[in-house]
Parts: sequence; C-alpha cells; structure tokens
Amino acid sequence: MANLVLKNITKSFGEVIAVDNVNLEIKDKEFLVLVGPSGCGKSTTLRMIAGLEEISDGELYINDKLVNDVAPKDRDIAMVFQNYALYPHMNVYDNMAFGLKLRKIPKTEINRRVTEAAELLGIDNLLKRKPKELSGGQRQRVALGRAIVREPQAFLMDEPLSNLDAKLRVQMRAELSKLHNRLQTTTIYVTHDQTEAMTLGSRIAIMDHGVLQQLDTPEQIYNNPANVFVAGFIGSPQMNFITCNIEHQGEDILLKTNTFTIKLPEQYQPLLKQYNQDKVVLGIRPEDIYVRDEYLEKYPETVIPAKVEVVEPLGSEIHLYLTTGEESITARIAPGLSFHPGDNLKIAIDTAKIHLFDATTEKRLIQK
Repeated sequence: MANLVLKNITKSFGEVIAVDNVNLEIKDKEFLVLVGPSGCGKSTTLRMIAGLEEISDGELYINDKLVNDVAPKDRDIAMVFQNYALYPHMNVYDNMAFGLKLRKIPKTEINRRVTEAAELLGIDNLLKRKPKELSGGQRQRVALGRAIVREPQAFLMDEPLSNLDAKLRVQMRAELSKLHNRLQTTTIYVTHDQTEAMTLGSRIAIMDHGVLQQLDTPEQIYNNPANVFVAGFIGSPQMNFITCNIEHQGEDILLKTNTFTIKLPEQYQPLLKQYNQDKVVLGIRPEDIYVRDEYLEKYPETVIPAKVEVVEPLGSEIHLYLTTGEESITARIAPGLSFHPGDNLKIAIDTAKIHLFDATTEKRLIQK
C-alpha cells in the first residue's frame, strides 16, 4: 500500500495555471476524493500523480520516494478512466490480463489474479464476452478488474461513474465502498459530483480554479465549510446566502437586511465583537429553515415573512423556492404541508445552524 505527498504542486499551460501550489497528503489505505467544478484542476492533479502530466513545479512523493521523473509504468499505480478504455477486440479475460502479460507475469499467476478479481466484482460469468456485449456497468467493472489484478500500491480513478445512468451510479457507489473496505488499497478518486464525494470519501479535497479550498472529512466540510465556495458547492439544494449588516445594540447582536432582522444568541457576542456595522454573509442550509408553527414559536426572534414562488414535491421531501424582499431562499421540508405558488407564509431559522462568512474574503467567521 502507499501514502502519497504533494508538496507545492503546480501545473501551468503557458500562462494558464491549472493547479496552483497544492499541498496534499494521502494516507495509506485512505479513500480520498478530489472534487470540484469542471476546470478546477482535479483531473490535472490526478494525471500528475499518475505521471501522465509533467509537474511544472513542486514535488510528488510515493512512499517517501520522489517520483517527479519516474515513468508512469514504474510508479506502481493503476488508473481507472471515465471512458473505460477497454480493447474492443479482446474478451473480458484478456482485457483484464493484458497488463500482466506485458509484465511477463507467469500464466498461473495471471489466471489466479483475473479469476479472483472477476469473482470479487461479480463478472466471472462474463470472461468470454467482448466489451460490445456488455452493459455500461459491466464495462466499468471490467475496467476496475483490470486495475485490481495489477495489485498496485494505489488506485487513481478519474470520474469512473460519470457515464452510467443515475440508478447504476448509486449501485456502483456502494460497490466501490465495499471494494475499498475489502482491498484497503490507497485510492484517489476524482469527481464533480458532490454526492459521490460525500458518500465515498474518508476525506474530501475541494478544489476551485486550481486552488485547494478545504481538506477534511465529509462531516466537517458539511458542518464547517471553510468559505462561501465550499458551503455552496457541498449540499443539495445548495446553502442559502444572504448578505447582512451586523449591528451591536447593547448586549444584542443583530443581523439586518432591508426586509428582516435576526437576533443572534449571546454566545456570538465575543466571537463577533470586532464586527460592527460590517457586512457579513449569512449562510443557512435548506433543511434548517422551518415553516411549521411549533418552530415559529420556538425561534420567534428569527421569524421572516416569505412568499412561495415554486413548489417541488419529491415524495420524501418538498423543496420550496421562496422570496423574502429581494432575497431568494430555498427550504427543504417534510411532506404533509400543502403550499402553492403565491402563498404567503412565515419561516424560522435555528440560529445554532447558521454559518457566517466575511463578505470581503468570503472566509468562515465562526467554527462550530
């Protein structure tokens, strides 16, 4: 198995900086997910680890060995691509065995590895089929099998589920988790899908414009996003953001907009005492906005009038798209209440669930 260390890794394409001074340590046996929007530099980072892209600046270590100038074939890693990259003229067995044959592994050992991997992935009955005879999910399993038989120090996976339909993606996510639990191979997984990141990663590295924004566990990233970008990227529907003014009135701290005023609890006083008459960004997740009467009574100092614009019933939950003054807000509520576009209602916020960010730097102000 392997631990990998990226020290000040940078990748430039002419004047364009695709990856900007990234520092990252991937622990032995860890499942680390690199996530971010298209063009954020996550796949480029993965390709530098694989040796498929030259590192412009910085150092890459695999098991404490500097590998900047080591050829991809000598890094003892296996990569799973988005498009499967199977040989169409070979059957499943030969696709999985091809890399081992190139390394002149004995036939008996090749057969053992291919057979074991096929059984592990549930494709042992497909070994004689050609790729064109397989479904998308089966092809993805073959691509995974080809990586597994290598018995590498690390797996690198570049959006391997993006070509699958929604139902199959959910199934394969579970299969990948079980596979990692059994093999315990260090894995670096690239995706733009935040659901994949949250469900698969033991830790998540979030990137934007080539810069590492936050590295932490899924729970910490969800509950303590480092900045506005991370807060908005992780979570569906995304976090609501409202720009407010902070005002201190005696011992009270108020968040004020043109439409409403929210009084914050006393524990915020020492944390925000240096902010007065300053703009901050209030963040609140849709599930932390309440419409039932018992919550309006429980949080009377955060009650806000709103108007329903769109109602999205999703069976297990309802998404309400609301406006309050000039602000748009999304609420995620349980089924059972009936709302229609044009309805006026009141919403309440649990102040223990709010997130506050500096309006200029967009960095988090308070850690939970």
